[in-house]
Amino acid sequence: MTKPKIYIAGHTGLVGSSIAKYLRSIDANILTRERKELDLLNQSKVLNFFKKNKIDQVYLAAAKVGGIFANNTYPAEFIYENLMIQTNIIHSSFLSGVKKLLFIGSSCIYPKGAKQPIQEEELFTGKLEPTNEPYAVAKIAGIKMCESYNRQYGKSHDIDYRSIMPTNLYGPHNTYHPENSHVIAALIDRFHKAKIKKLPEVIIWGTGKPKREFLYVDDMTRAATYIMNIDKKIYNKLTSPRCSHINVGFGSDLTIMELAENIKEIVNFRGKISFDPSQPDGTPRKLLDSQILNNFGFKPRISLKEGLKKTYEDYLKS
Repeated sequence: MTKPKIYIAGHTGLVGSSIAKYLRSIDANILTRERKELDLLNQSKVLNFFKKNKIDQVYLAAAKVGGIFANNTYPAEFIYENLMIQTNIIHSSFLSGVKKLLFIGSSCIYPKGAKQPIQEEELFTGKLEPTNEPYAVAKIAGIKMCESYNRQYGKSHDIDYRSIMPTNLYGPHNTYHPENSHVIAALIDRFHKAKIKKLPEVIIWGTGKPKREFLYVDDMTRAATYIMNIDKKIYNKLTSPRCSHINVGFGSDLTIMELAENIKEIVNFRGKISFDPSQPDGTPRKLLDSQILNNFGFKPRISLKEGLKKTYEDYLKS
């Protein structure tokens, strides 16, 4: 039996590289393209690529990502590029006969004031966090695009496009840019540079009080590949046509202050931590309810401390 050809969009990023590593380890038939080889913002090039390569499955991990600063500074790029990338890939998948697709979104799709822990049904129940609203809107559009294609073409074309919403992810192949990275990568970079320069303190945006949940990226990959391959009847039983996404979380959260203390210890920074309350905190709390996923027996294997150590080792290499 011929192995299905699996295209990983965004294979050099945090999520895509983890999925690619896992699929290579089980000898899957994977297909990747560098950005210089395939511009995912170009509709005709994406469609030609799909039609030429006769792809069976797609992991849609490509996205423009960043932390609060990047989302606040470049809202136009965040909404435009994410909408274009996912629209081009999902539509080209359909036109070229791709039967299975997994769209990887983000927990920022949920309202700022969502009930905690956040269930999938909380989508559309309130206003989004303003600092990353454009990115969140794009990710919501990705979910709804998958659902719409399933509803209209699921039976006639035998397609099955699914969505997962992971919590805050971290691990190897993170972006460590001081302004454009997510919180763990940004803090690792800041504490390490402060240690090297022997600075007396590290100043962190906000109050340090918001709570966040973090999942090591290889645990997310285990969940993603599992959800991609479970029987369609089981998937449909646990979701609904208009609420078809599945949360992927760690199961517990901690404050940004506690996270900073953990990273300070792992980096071995000897100075003090200060907070700048004049800068935005973002959503007060964001803990996912991952009960649907937990029902399959899924539990994260990598603790925060172990994951932070692995991530710092990757940072030192890069």
